[in-house]
Amino acid sequence: MVIRRGSHAFKDLINTYRMIEQDDFDINTRLHTIVRGEDEAAMVESVGLALVKLPDVLNRLKPDIMIVHGDRFDALALATSAALMNIRILHIEGGEVSGTIDDSIRHAITKLAHYHVCCTRSAEQHLISMCEDHDRILLAGCPSYDKLLSAKNKDYMSIIRMWLGDDVKSKDYIVALQHPVTTDIKHSIKMFELTLDALISFNKRTLVLFPNIDAGSKEMVRVMRKKGIEHHPNFRAVKHVPFDQFIQLVAHAGCMIGNSSCGVREVGAFGTPVINLGTRQIGRETGENVLHVRDADTQDKILQALHLQFGKQYPCSKIYGDGNAVPRILKFLKSIDLQEPLQKKFCFPPVKENISQDIDHILETLSALAVDLGGTNLRVAIVSMKGEIVKKYTQFNPKTYEERINLILQMCVEAAAEAVKLNCRILGVGISTGGRVNPREGIVLHSTKLIQEWNSVDLRTPLSDTLHLPVWVDNDGNCAALAERKFGQGKGLENFVTLITGTGIGGGIIHQHELIHGSSFCAAELGHLVVSLDGPDCSCGSHGCIEAYASGMALQREAKKLHDEDLLLVEGMSVPKDEAVGALHLIQAAKLGNAKAQSILRTAGTALGLGVVNILHTMNPSLVILSGVLASHYIHIVKDIIRQQALSSVQDVDVVVSDLVDPALLGAASMVLDYTTRRIY
Repeated sequence: MVIRRGSHAFKDLINTYRMIEQDDFDINTRLHTIVRGEDEAAMVESVGLALVKLPDVLNRLKPDIMIVHGDRFDALALATSAALMNIRILHIEGGEVSGTIDDSIRHAITKLAHYHVCCTRSAEQHLISMCEDHDRILLAGCPSYDKLLSAKNKDYMSIIRMWLGDDVKSKDYIVALQHPVTTDIKHSIKMFELTLDALISFNKRTLVLFPNIDAGSKEMVRVMRKKGIEHHPNFRAVKHVPFDQFIQLVAHAGCMIGNSSCGVREVGAFGTPVINLGTRQIGRETGENVLHVRDADTQDKILQALHLQFGKQYPCSKIYGDGNAVPRILKFLKSIDLQEPLQKKFCFPPVKENISQDIDHILETLSALAVDLGGTNLRVAIVSMKGEIVKKYTQFNPKTYEERINLILQMCVEAAAEAVKLNCRILGVGISTGGRVNPREGIVLHSTKLIQEWNSVDLRTPLSDTLHLPVWVDNDGNCAALAERKFGQGKGLENFVTLITGTGIGGGIIHQHELIHGSSFCAAELGHLVVSLDGPDCSCGSHGCIEAYASGMALQREAKKLHDEDLLLVEGMSVPKDEAVGALHLIQAAKLGNAKAQSILRTAGTALGLGVVNILHTMNPSLVILSGVLASHYIHIVKDIIRQQALSSVQDVDVVVSDLVDPALLGAASMVLDYTTRRIY
């Protein structure tokens, strides 16, 4: 049953109720409950009028559950009527924080509602802190995101031309939507005037939507008409745009400006730049696409913000939803027992932490998609908040850029789909890759020789656009350090260093709990510390580096030399003709008593040990963690070298072997889990 009321009854708003009918809903009752006047008194009278008219309607319809959405004053009247008439209320989008009277209305509806559907983790925590029963809270995401995340690829140019003109291009126009702030009407009108002046000066085609019907909107419309916005060649002023078309307009805009919740919530799904003006949305969670101009008291400030934001493209944000809200809500509705007592129960402290209820009240696992780009294999894993690898996918790493990027996208899409079946909520994507990486931009600057066609590669944009998830990228050595900080032996330590001993030698430095990247993202290239002026050639072009002695490639080189001279194999070992000689064969020979193999390993361990001594003298960490397949073979030699060569003040620093199985994947996941939980929750 649908009740049409409020502004949906206004003819001058293009009869928006027709959109409800087009979605095959029967409108059971039409109520005119809004008193025109657009001032504070009219808002109060509208609530009173609704309270007078609603009881008769509710008595006639006798709904089992009343669904109330959002934080509008007319929604408060509906919730009040339903609560007093003993009708169960399900409130959608409670627990959020903005910055106006809407906050008070939203929280008042929360206290009246029996069931709650919220959009973000922090909103869920707010509801729990407000003593709502966590068993009656569903973290579903924003229902509009279900439509948003499937809408961007539709034909949009015809929609842009229809609303803005035939000569307008994608990303070359602005959408403006600004409402009055009912707690400071005078200032909000002045701010709207400054916004229009800035838009006129900025000289871009702009679609201006009329403000809502809150107190102060009438004065804002007068400002529009005073400035001739409806007749200005650069402006198109409209009262309503159908939702499907509005999605396309904001998705392909060069910028959105104003103070609508749409700008800080829904528009993030497309990565469209947003300028949020004033205090109306000051408490909202936002993606990095939102630039706040809280004191929008001069035209110049707003104009500068337009110059900063217009035409940018940000990673798509899924703070408010992942596109699966509606199925969750439907299942939640079906699970409601209409026979249980109607009286609300409030759950006063203690408050449970990190509760994420799915429809069946099963804990939904907060997870990350982790990608590890190695020289041989490409791996993708679903990793839980606790560091558990829920599922892992492995493929050979293709040799060309085109094949590699397509395979990454394919594997991530498949893993994301599988995550839903595994009851895992993916918060973002973390990528660990060899080479020098700019983590701020998500770009691989220079790769190692092991990964071809992998220089100046933007990894963030294609993954973010495809998955609608935030994406983080970093060097594999740095990721190993992050893995130790979150899940391994570096947990809780302020300063430590991780050294990876694998095909190459890499590392990561944690200083004062933070990862060190360096001024040109070249910090912690520990494999290229020089330990001998006349040592063997290194893949970096220098010689005498740790990597030239102690890496898997270096051991393989020495193993081949011995094998070619028939000095590798000893009794009890063999190498099949179709198998390449490698580092493991050298280690096996050393274990079986091959003196030359033992000497090579000792030299390699000594080089690594000298590198660790240099690290101890330079960084003075409290712990050094050796990671990778060769770590256990080097640990004792490294400790011996420290005792022989290090200053006495650092000889007590512990050197340990990592106990993490997949540090690259875990480190990639930790970028997502640490950032999203700190930022969102």
